[in-house]
Amino acid sequence: MAFQTYIKNIEDKTCKTAQDFQNFAEEKAFTKNGELAVKATEVTNWLKEEFGLGHGHAMAMYAYIKGKRE
Repeated sequence: MAFQTYIKNIEDKTCKTAQDFQNFAEEKAFTKNGELAVKATEVTNWLKEEFGLGHGHAMAMYAYIKGKRE
């Protein structure tokens, strides 16, 4: 599955945009000035627990938060 398809599916499932997740990560201090400040596991566990994402979707959103756009 293409990266953008993962992002679209996450947005459809959660009714949150990828930018919303970026903002949430900043609020939770997972990022500072746009740079990740924690390990991937902390972010993916949060996404799985709070938003019900599966591992693949959590990793895709982690990549987005980290800066991937394509």
